[in-house]
Amino acid sequence: MFRPTTLGVVIGSRAFFSPVPCKDARIQVLAQLEGLGINTVILPYEATANGAVQSLADADLYAAHFRKHAEEIDGLVICLPNFGDEIAVAELVNRARLNVPILLQASNDAVTRVDVKSRRDAFCGKISVTNNFHQYGVKFTETTSHTSDVWGDEFRADLERFGKICRTVKGLRTARLGSIGARTGAFQTMRYSEKLLQATGITVVTVDLSEMMGAAGKIRDDDPALLAKMEKIRTYGTIPGHITMGQIATQAKWTLAVNRWIEDNGCDASAIQCWRSLQDNFGCATCVTMSMLGEELSPSACEVDIMGAVSMFALALASGAPPALLDWNNNYAYEKDLCVATHCGNFPKSFIGDTPEIGELDVLGETIGRSKCFGAVKGKVKPGDMTYFRLSSDDRNGTLKCYLGEGEFTDHHFPMDGGIATTRVANLRKLMKFITQNGFEHHVSMVRGSHAAVVEEAVIRYLGWPIYHHNAEPEPQLFRL
Repeated sequence: MFRPTTLGVVIGSRAFFSPVPCKDARIQVLAQLEGLGINTVILPYEATANGAVQSLADADLYAAHFRKHAEEIDGLVICLPNFGDEIAVAELVNRARLNVPILLQASNDAVTRVDVKSRRDAFCGKISVTNNFHQYGVKFTETTSHTSDVWGDEFRADLERFGKICRTVKGLRTARLGSIGARTGAFQTMRYSEKLLQATGITVVTVDLSEMMGAAGKIRDDDPALLAKMEKIRTYGTIPGHITMGQIATQAKWTLAVNRWIEDNGCDASAIQCWRSLQDNFGCATCVTMSMLGEELSPSACEVDIMGAVSMFALALASGAPPALLDWNNNYAYEKDLCVATHCGNFPKSFIGDTPEIGELDVLGETIGRSKCFGAVKGKVKPGDMTYFRLSSDDRNGTLKCYLGEGEFTDHHFPMDGGIATTRVANLRKLMKFITQNGFEHHVSMVRGSHAAVVEEAVIRYLGWPIYHHNAEPEPQLFRL
């Protein structure tokens, strides 16, 4: 999540075109990537003619170089300052065997410079390269325009978006999910297939809730790490005056135990059995634990919703911002495109957009006693754009599946306790019908900002999961009789 993205860079050229644009493109694309904080892997300029790949010998050199750096490389950027040699480019990718996302750029011709010595013909050359990619089965990402200027703002935005796509793809292909506690018995909706996740590279690590409570209970009251965690909880939000230091200490012990287990097991995200065994047998909630993890971009889902945790992790990778897990929970009067998304209190404070209250679980507290339920993060989510995403395992059809879209949080009042997000989604009825008819859970992950394009590209182009992108224009398809 936190290491810089590294991209392999290739300048593709056809030998009988002017060599000048090749050197310029190399300088310009490396400057763009440096400005974005993206690391690069490329051979020295002198390694090939004009610093470009324009023969099979050049392709072999670059393929070997990229293989040496395969553990570092998250994606490839291939620039065509002229027509390019489609065989050399395709063979480079084939021989490097990186299996990473590829961004293919082709440069604009200047209308006043299309004489024999100056023309580029990259508009056409790009089609030749992509035709070869299709023959080789190579997936790649398009730039915003068919051709663009390497030095331009549009291509800079394409590079920035592509870096996020690479981060999302690599993160999901190698993710480790911590499953803390058994699925709550009443929630069959949280069933999922570990084997389908493993087939995509996602590993689930499990631990019994009793082990975690035991580990938390062994933490000494004078442990410096515990005292630091207590202070972090106290400053994370506003705590009502009736909450005791003993309640805060209990919550801090649980949080510290969870943090240590996640670190020891190398987990990128987690899901926790949040009720009611923890409250009955240890005496605290786990919402603030999950909230603080999410704030640090290690998302944590309640109700042992592993698929929800993967969904949150996908949004964290795509956005670099803390996601939350919510219920599609309430209608909003008779407003067709408004609803209320809620959860007891697991939202990261950056997701809320304000300083939250840290209090007790309301519904469960009324049943078993509020003194056992401290640790709920409460607040009304501030208005702003948002992206939602849900991944699910469809065991009947032997596949993962997902839906995606964008909407907004609004400032509509809603007098309910806990974490509240009044939410507007255009054509909401159509989305709800899709969810109910396709067996999706009531949980959904959301993150602030507009990030659907990154998630869609990662899923469609590189992960191969069936997806529904709500309100998006579908990609053109061949008509078949």
